[in-house]
Amino acid sequence: MNMDKFAQQIQEVRQRTEELNQHVGQSSSPQPDLLVQAFGELQFALDELRVAEEELRVQNDELAVARGLIEQERQRYMDLFDFAPDGYLVTDANGTILEANRAAAHQLQVSKKFLQCKPLVNFIPQEERQAFRTQLLQLRDKEGLYDWEICMQSRDGNKFDCSLSVTTVQDLQGNSIGWRWLMRNITARKQAEEQIRSIQLQNMQLQEAARIKSQFVANMSHELRTPLHAILGFSQLLLRRYYDHFPPELRSMVERIISSGKHLLALIEDILDFSTLEAGRLNLQKQEFNLVELVTTVTEELRFLADQKNLTLAIHIDIQNHKIVNDSNRVRQVLVNLLSNAIKFTDTGGVFVEVQQVGQDRVALMVRDTGIGIPEDELKNIFQEFRQVNQSITRRHGGTGLGLAIVDKLLRLMNGTITIKSKLGEGSTFRVELPRQVS
Repeated sequence: MNMDKFAQQIQEVRQRTEELNQHVGQSSSPQPDLLVQAFGELQFALDELRVAEEELRVQNDELAVARGLIEQERQRYMDLFDFAPDGYLVTDANGTILEANRAAAHQLQVSKKFLQCKPLVNFIPQEERQAFRTQLLQLRDKEGLYDWEICMQSRDGNKFDCSLSVTTVQDLQGNSIGWRWLMRNITARKQAEEQIRSIQLQNMQLQEAARIKSQFVANMSHELRTPLHAILGFSQLLLRRYYDHFPPELRSMVERIISSGKHLLALIEDILDFSTLEAGRLNLQKQEFNLVELVTTVTEELRFLADQKNLTLAIHIDIQNHKIVNDSNRVRQVLVNLLSNAIKFTDTGGVFVEVQQVGQDRVALMVRDTGIGIPEDELKNIFQEFRQVNQSITRRHGGTGLGLAIVDKLLRLMNGTITIKSKLGEGSTFRVELPRQVS
């Protein structure tokens, strides 16, 4: 029951009461029947009032409950608004702040009560206020604007990067009367993006530097190799032609020149191969050849190194079809690297070479030794360029630290793989798998 109906019932009771008073007043001697009728009507009116009163009380209770729920929702909204992690503002159509939450007050370094009635443009740096006002005017023709990145300035003068998302506040007629603003401090994100851009630029510079380095190393290797071939050629010619005329000490000197020259040439060849592989300029010269003959030939060529250390050097062949299609010179290079390394780092026992069939389309080469082995924590780094496991032994035997890195890159070029098993003090096993025909 609403208040209008209740007031109408009260008015009806008042009218009936007045009518009864008139009847009683007009009668010189009130009759009992008339009094009974009057009291009956009055009782009926009072009953209706009681019913109306009860209905009104129920409605008041319902209104109180509804008011409580509305207040709870309002408080919940205010809590969500006030304790939101991002800054929230409500402004009128001119950009004057009407409401602000704690995060906004913290970002702007102003208490909430002092933010009210302040123009939002006051927290924009002076040099950007004109652009902000222009954008504010354009907002009147839009329903919202999202991810508007702008520089803001707190009361203490500190500037910070901010992302603004703005939505329109409308009245019941759909007219724009203000805006809701979401303010998100993106200074950390901007700094991270700047760091990423800096890192990307550094990476580009490093890649360019690596390219120039590879090109320089390749050019210098060629330039070094040319005079070195002349030194070796003339030294060998000198030794052959005047061998019998030289006293022993001169022969020894020339032989040392030749030996050192060959060693230096091998180092230059490693550097040249590595720089060529790293630059992606090495192409395979594919041809069909006998793998078993190649393995046997290389092993016999290096046997003198094993004999100098009294090591066993053995070959085991377990393959029927000996022919494969690949670059024989590069396969030889892989085998020479693995075999010479095995002999270099083995002092007792032996080195064993195996050739096996793997399925129908692949073959495996294994070089196993009983040498010093490799620590487990170094296995993951064994194929990195310039990486040498045991520095003292490497210094004693020499080398650039590029041999296994070249092997790994060559095998990738051949669509092959290399794996290693090793135990410190017990030796190592290198296993190479190659396709029978390189695509």
